[in-house]
Amino acid sequence: MPNEEQQIDQQLIQGIKAGNNTAYDTLFRRYYSYLCMVVMRMTQSKEQAEDVVQEVFLEIWRKRGELDIKNAVKSYLHRAAVNKTLNKIRGKKLEYSQEEESLEQISAMQSSPLQKMQNDELQKVIKKAYEGLPERCRIVFSMVKYEGFSYKQTAEKLEISVKTVENQMSKALRILREAINKYKK
Repeated sequence: MPNEEQQIDQQLIQGIKAGNNTAYDTLFRRYYSYLCMVVMRMTQSKEQAEDVVQEVFLEIWRKRGELDIKNAVKSYLHRAAVNKTLNKIRGKKLEYSQEEESLEQISAMQSSPLQKMQNDELQKVIKKAYEGLPERCRIVFSMVKYEGFSYKQTAEKLEISVKTVENQMSKALRILREAINKYKK
């Protein structure tokens, strides 16, 4: 049996389906901040998070006549925001500033001009390999290695299993290792 929050959400959805602006505004105010936090954890950008969440709500209004949310509205909105973020990452290759920072730390450890040149080349190889990772693989790798999420936290944030996170991390590490090994040859 749905709790009181879920009942209120369902009433708001019914109002939105009927074209009620007040219901739409209420749902927007109710979940905007929460969804922005969810997206910001993935993109590390407040502006991108706000854009994604606004697009999610705009799409809800545009498709209000077709809305058929059977489960909790909060879960539906969370999934919609995550999916839209993943689509944007896939489409625009959103950059994470942390991976660049990590790559720069590698080059900061040189002691000779030759080592610096070799490390710069290696840094380019790693960055190219990272950018070439499949989308989901890159997101999982970034969340674990650069954002500090555990496998379990990453799984929860992306709504996937821990086993999927493990598989994606193994795949990413294998691809990066192969790129480094090719560079060394």
